[in-house]
Amino acid sequence: MHILEELETRGLINQVTDREGLEKHLAENEVTLYCGFDPTADSLHIGHLVPLVMLKRFQKVGHRPIALVGGGTGMIGDPSGRSTERSLNTEEVVKGYSESIKQQISKILEVDQNENEVVVRNNHEWLGSMTVIDFLRDAGKHFGVNYMLAKESVSARIEQGISFTEFSYMILQSLDFQQLYTRENCTLQIGGSDQWGNITAGMELIRRARENEEDEVKVFGLTVPLITKADGTKFGKTAGGAIWLDPEKTSPYEFYQFWINTDDRDVMKFLRYFTFLNEDELHELEQEVENHPENRMAQKRLAEEMTRMVHSQEAVEQAQKITASLFSGDLKSLSASDIEQGFKDVPSFHANKEDIGIVDLLVNAKISSSKRQAREDVTNGAIYINGERKQDLQYVVSEADRIEGKFTIIRRGKKKYFLIQYNN
Repeated sequence: MHILEELETRGLINQVTDREGLEKHLAENEVTLYCGFDPTADSLHIGHLVPLVMLKRFQKVGHRPIALVGGGTGMIGDPSGRSTERSLNTEEVVKGYSESIKQQISKILEVDQNENEVVVRNNHEWLGSMTVIDFLRDAGKHFGVNYMLAKESVSARIEQGISFTEFSYMILQSLDFQQLYTRENCTLQIGGSDQWGNITAGMELIRRARENEEDEVKVFGLTVPLITKADGTKFGKTAGGAIWLDPEKTSPYEFYQFWINTDDRDVMKFLRYFTFLNEDELHELEQEVENHPENRMAQKRLAEEMTRMVHSQEAVEQAQKITASLFSGDLKSLSASDIEQGFKDVPSFHANKEDIGIVDLLVNAKISSSKRQAREDVTNGAIYINGERKQDLQYVVSEADRIEGKFTIIRRGKKKYFLIQYNN
């Protein structure tokens, strides 16, 4: 199957310039393509995974992907998809963000055997040294104001107001395509659906800057669709905020749980978008969703594939271990590292490493509202320590109840967990 046919089958093409020409170009050449990632934070989030996986798909069939970190454009801010002006970060902050994102991209797009090398570039390399005169003479002269005003990223902001800084962003991104075309023979840019105007502007700049040359300019653009969930909400947005690719910001267990909780109506779409499973595997999982949705086999496979891709196989196994322990109530098998991930958001209480009666601990940690309530909770069998029910009012919580000397997990009732953390 041709790469474009596969992308269409998976629902991954939103817009493409000259579909027939691009198909021929990809069939006859080892094509260099790129996608840009502006450093607006110190980590990418799951919204960036579709373009990253797209680069990987092209790489797997013999093309050469470039991941472009926007160390230059990140100093300005893309107005696409926004109703307000971005806050500008300092050069030092953007530099730090750029380095973090470069490392993430390199890890996710690691080179497998027989695959082309992934190239990571930073557009600060050419934008950072460009003078205002060069910008206006070499790029600005090729852009009519009416042409720029017609682009959705600009026209959508006219009424609310847009600064000249963000108005100029389109030209800066166009320069990226031109520079990569000149330096790397890059002939295809891909991006999200909100990048269509910037992508076609880059193609226009390349053509206009080379219109006096004899060789025909062949450049193309392709966008992926905006991903929405079955309930109409934007993919990747949760009540707790963004799902980050940095394990320090979103733990591998939280990342795994995000995918496990995918709606049945969305899971097959996400498997096609984000994974490299073939049609036979996808068909089997689709049958599972239809016939045995309670087993959540498709969600489990999705969570495994994505956690392995972004983190590691070890992270998959740890997430599965935490999930199984929470389901079974067998918490003693968890390590301190497991607990830090799995109980990150439960109420916690810091205690000294000394033995303490169960009633006093429940009151001190505000697990029970009073000693009377604590005694009732214990005698009624509502209190579990590290997964084991404790009904002895004289029970003393001691060193034996501290997992790796760091944590004790207390459960009150069926689902209310509390974490006791011990001071060193």
